[in-house]
Amino acid sequence: MSQTFRQPEILDIARREGRVTVEMLASHFGVTPQTVRRDLTELADIGKLERVHGGAILPSGVTNIGYASRRSLAAEGKARIARACAEAIPDEAAVFIGIGTTAEAVARALVRHRNLLVVTNNLNVGNILLENVDCELVVTGGSLRRSDAGLVGALTVRTIEQFRFDHAVLGCSALDEAGDLLDYDIQEAVVNQTIIDRSRSTMLVADVTKFERTAPVRIASLRDMDRFFTDAPVKPGLARLCRSWGTEIRVCQEA
Repeated sequence: MSQTFRQPEILDIARREGRVTVEMLASHFGVTPQTVRRDLTELADIGKLERVHGGAILPSGVTNIGYASRRSLAAEGKARIARACAEAIPDEAAVFIGIGTTAEAVARALVRHRNLLVVTNNLNVGNILLENVDCELVVTGGSLRRSDAGLVGALTVRTIEQFRFDHAVLGCSALDEAGDLLDYDIQEAVVNQTIIDRSRSTMLVADVTKFERTAPVRIASLRDMDRFFTDAPVKPGLARLCRSWGTEIRVCQEA
């Protein structure tokens, strides 16, 4: 297969999986690792990918990638994370579910739970949980972000302040080696900080692609999370920090 045909397919795989590795692509295309490295370097040079050790990821920046792309990114990993997170939420609980495609996957995993009160600033979550007739839904007010149907701003914060949640399910756009949760929108970060303050138990849901991206706004730290659900082992240094903070890490890998 020529470079002209390989590189678009490499981008399709990266959008679907969140990252690509030299070894995987060499096997997939039946070419040498050196050929793959040249393809990745060329794609990185034109801004389509960002090189990392052993492969490449979708490029980071000061703006998030599109919602449709995020929804299909690492879909299997998100589904595993969502099932594990939902299993940790009992019936008859008051739950906040935030913005993000992994949070939406958690909502889908909660459609058979009973007697839930779910508050959300994510219109997609509200639509998903309409299927659960045993779920009381509260959608916060706020400024509608058309890119992903999220609600943010002062009105969102004021609504959240009226509640005390048993569990909060939050996502992030990126997660750095020091354990900081990062985002692109300072308004969303302020909303999430309020959610953390109003919750007895906090759960971060973030797939492996978040380890390899960056974003400019700090939300909080894994120190502030009770449980962290992800789909790949975290680096030893971050794992040690989580143990010292008492943050439980749940790695949701394929059986």
